Amino acid sequence: MYTPAEDRYETMPMRYCGRSGLQLPLVSLGLWQNFGDTTALETQREIVFHAFDRGITQIDLANNYGPPPGAAEENFGRMLRADLAALRDELVITTKAGYPMHPGPYGDGSSRKYLLSSLDASLRRMGLDYVDIFYSHRFNPDTPLTETMGALKTAVDSGRALYAGISSYNARRTREALAVAADLGLDLLVHQPSYSMLNRWIEDPDQAGTGESLLDVLGDSGLGAVVFSPLAQGMLTDKYLDGVPAGSRRAKGGPLRAEYLSEENLGRVRALNEIAGRRGQSLAQMAVAWVLRDPRVTTALVGASSVRQLDDTLGALANLEFTDEELAEIDRYAQDGGVNLWAPRSSDR
Repeated sequence: MYTPAEDRYETMPMRYCGRSGLQLPLVSLGLWQNFGDTTALETQREIVFHAFDRGITQIDLANNYGPPPGAAEENFGRMLRADLAALRDELVITTKAGYPMHPGPYGDGSSRKYLLSSLDASLRRMGLDYVDIFYSHRFNPDTPLTETMGALKTAVDSGRALYAGISSYNARRTREALAVAADLGLDLLVHQPSYSMLNRWIEDPDQAGTGESLLDVLGDSGLGAVVFSPLAQGMLTDKYLDGVPAGSRRAKGGPLRAEYLSEENLGRVRALNEIAGRRGQSLAQMAVAWVLRDPRVTTALVGASSVRQLDDTLGALANLEFTDEELAEIDRYAQDGGVNLWAPRSSDR
């Protein structure tokens, strides 16, 4: 039986999520990778329990996380029932819907039918009465925002979710979603975009053709930012400095595409690794600290394949400050590497 560490709240800094009263840890745990049926449940348990012992209170999922789709929620549900039930009120559990989940017209998209039936299925898989945050996983040009935001409002009004959020919406679509939500009487809490030193689209004021960046929109509107893939799917670690190692995400055929590991990108990664070394950090630690340098970012959402890897990432908390000179040098190499695999499937259409 799992017993949490008594000092779990003593070392993890918290930030308020935008202008809300909800506090989130500076580092949160995502179950996108390594929590399906291809990873031993005992390994998954070790990672989740250790994360909680280190003060990570937010656990992020989506309906289709696996493999197979739904497996991550089912496996996390097993942990909840066996060991975490008494700690439910200390956890922020989130899920999402918007990407393909099952065949047919009702297993994908942003319709009311799909979003609410998906949320109900997620609750059944995890054995929960509610999630803390339910997200629209991506913008869908084929569904009116009134329908999508209306489904999120129903999720909150019915008690199936405490808060609503959006993910991967660009600046223009976020403004539109905020306006529709306000008309419906829905308070959006948070946005979940990808963000890393090789994927800086949320800083770009021209990305959506509106003259303001997504970060500008979030800061102005008071939404929190839960940034995912701060390690660029593992590129911003020491894993690929000398090629593709056996057992890596790339070697296993994961979402890290071969073209991302171009000599141009790897050259930048090697230069960033040298800067991290001078800061007394691993590259992964500097990458997490770097996304957290902006106070508009609430938390960095990271994955982990082992307790050791998670501890290495959490080492970022020991050095979150950057000098102006360090930031200027990082900017020479922290340039777009064409690694935003979510862009063409969400709000860029």
